[in-house]
This record gives sequence, structure tokens and C-alpha cells, in this order.
Amino acid sequence: MAVMIHSKYGYEPPEWVQADSRLDRWYKDKKRRAKQHGAFSLDKNKKDGNYYEQSIVEKVKH
Repeated sequence: MAVMIHSKYGYEPPEWVQADSRLDRWYKDKKRRAKQHGAFSLDKNKKDGNYYEQSIVEKVKH
């Protein structure tokens, strides 16, 4: 049986701990890049969504 290591997700084999750390770093970098470039901004998506909904409502009214 493999040695189990205590990580922030519980006791796991060493391979899983390494995979978790790689995924955590990737996700952290992805969030940092998105924040830096303004991509995936929730406020931006809400504005676009509201504009789209408002334009549909305007077309239906007329």
C-alpha cells in the first residue's frame, strides 16, 4: 500500500497531492490572468446580458 500524505484535501497518495498542487497553481494563474485582462468579468457579462434583454423587450413592444 502506498504512503498516504496529509494535504489540505485530506490523506492522499503522493501522485494525487502533486496533481492537486498543479491544478491549484493552474487555477490560481487563470484567475489572476482573467482579473488582469478583465476577461470573465461578472459585471461585464451582466451589462451585456441586460442590454440584450432590453433590446428584445424593445423589439417586442414595437
